Amino acid sequence: MSDPAHGAEGRSLSRWLPLIGWLQDYDRQSFGRDLLAAVIVSVMLVPQALAYALLAGLPAQVGLYASMLPLVLYALFGTSSTLAVGPVAIISLMTASAIAGMTGADGGALSTPEMLGAALLLALVSGAMLVAMGLLRLGALVNFISHPVISGFMTASGILIIASQLGPLSGLSLKGGNLLEMGESLLSGRHGVHWPTLAIGLGCWTGLILARRHLKNGVMALGLSDTTAGMCCKTTPIIAVIASSLLAWGLNLGDQNAEHGMALVGAVSAGLPVISLPSFVTNDWSGLLISALLISVVGFVESLALAQTLAARRRQRIDPDKELIALGLSNMGAGISGGMPVSGGLSRSVVNFDAGAATPLAGAFTALGILLASLLLTDWLAWLPRATLAAIIIVATTSLIDIAAIKRTFRYSGGDGAALAITLIVTLLHGVESGILAGVVISLVLYLKRTSQPHSALVGRVPGTEHFRNVERHEVETDPQLAILRIDESLYFANARYLEDTVLALTAQRPSLRHLVLACQAVNLIDASALESLEVINERMTAAGVKLHLSEVKGPVMDRLKCSDLPANLGGEIYLSTFDAWQALSVHGSHCGQACALDGVSQTATFR
Repeated sequence: MSDPAHGAEGRSLSRWLPLIGWLQDYDRQSFGRDLLAAVIVSVMLVPQALAYALLAGLPAQVGLYASMLPLVLYALFGTSSTLAVGPVAIISLMTASAIAGMTGADGGALSTPEMLGAALLLALVSGAMLVAMGLLRLGALVNFISHPVISGFMTASGILIIASQLGPLSGLSLKGGNLLEMGESLLSGRHGVHWPTLAIGLGCWTGLILARRHLKNGVMALGLSDTTAGMCCKTTPIIAVIASSLLAWGLNLGDQNAEHGMALVGAVSAGLPVISLPSFVTNDWSGLLISALLISVVGFVESLALAQTLAARRRQRIDPDKELIALGLSNMGAGISGGMPVSGGLSRSVVNFDAGAATPLAGAFTALGILLASLLLTDWLAWLPRATLAAIIIVATTSLIDIAAIKRTFRYSGGDGAALAITLIVTLLHGVESGILAGVVISLVLYLKRTSQPHSALVGRVPGTEHFRNVERHEVETDPQLAILRIDESLYFANARYLEDTVLALTAQRPSLRHLVLACQAVNLIDASALESLEVINERMTAAGVKLHLSEVKGPVMDRLKCSDLPANLGGEIYLSTFDAWQALSVHGSHCGQACALDGVSQTATFR
């Protein structure tokens, strides 16, 4: 017989360490699935980690370090069995933008060691913010960033990332944090294109594009399954890395003073990262905190959406608050182990899922694979042309540009389309941080605008039924002495005055009106400001000889109203349904259904 206390202790521990729950049913088959997924993801992650570190303006080995301890920490604390954490394109771009805006303790530009220290501090601070939000159960806050804003930001970021890689792809040195500055830099330096570098870059880009479009069908023709063929296509970047590195080594392309010399990754530090706190000091803490907050929020939104999408396919559940903690600890781990800010990667997570990863241990095994790569492959990685990494980034980033989503948004909602367009334009022309801030602000403004002028409709009874519909859209029964106004929004301070104006305008247009029913089936909240407005409306209706009634008030809303004087002072009654109100008040109603009132609430009404 099991010990109840021991069982409770185990459940409590698994609450904070979800991996314990995964390991309860862990067997040899699960181990094999996790190991296979880790091998495939490791092959993908090595070139991506190097590329995204360079995208952030950091030494290449930083990407490898950010793919070790963070993955282990997510394996311990994450609730997704397939989310692959590590360096990603958008977070790398935001990191580069944040570092570019920083100054050192002396107020001057950052040196390379200082840039690395700034990246470590960004990861540590953003991770701490995520952990704090998780402990405070603020996972729902991500809902304040609308999908159109994220879509516009992703598309603009994809364009910026591609533009930033045109320099390494062609041997040019591009400068600038927005599209205009990068475009100007590209045009001014166009005569300095290094043609051997461009040949390598375009060759790798062409090969990756052809592999993405045609390799899968070719592999499937050999008899392999759709899933296996897809995973083979995902590993083509490592082929580009091997081929271009061998070419650079064989032709001795590393001598940039030679005619055909080109920029290579160069020496990559081998071995394990040193565990230590960042030593970077800045005079602009407010700027760093804002950058860290934006990185943490964008990274979490991207990771959570991806984790929930993959979990739904296996009917698993993702806990947003625990994900905040897991992703936060992963970033803090990156901050103390020589890494950079991390998040869930789309392509790696999909491959991890398709490869059959059974538990988050696949991430820990991937970290082991990256460790082996950093110990054994650094000499070869030194010969890797930067143009190859630029081609890998460009091909991977094209998936962020979603033109179809932009068209759908504009077709469906002009307001959401405006939020998307503003986010996209500001991001392109002013930078990633300004873009996401502008998107959040415009989303909140549009939300307040929509809810401050709630839709309402006069409704009448559909003949022979208990249903009520808009008098302007349907053939319905009405009564000149009765008006039923359906309110299609919760009532709060921003729209309380608008409701007053709507009701008073209605009564002014209907001299014969004797009863006004507010149908509240869409009202989930009535705050103190709206309550005061309802009391004012009730007083003015009573003075004008009109009785104010409510119908279909939801239970939680009714519980709040009972704590006020409104039910007792209401000129009319509160009905369970709009049909009950119709029966009691309309000349078309069957007055036998009329209910007498007790403290302003119909005796027959029960609220849920």
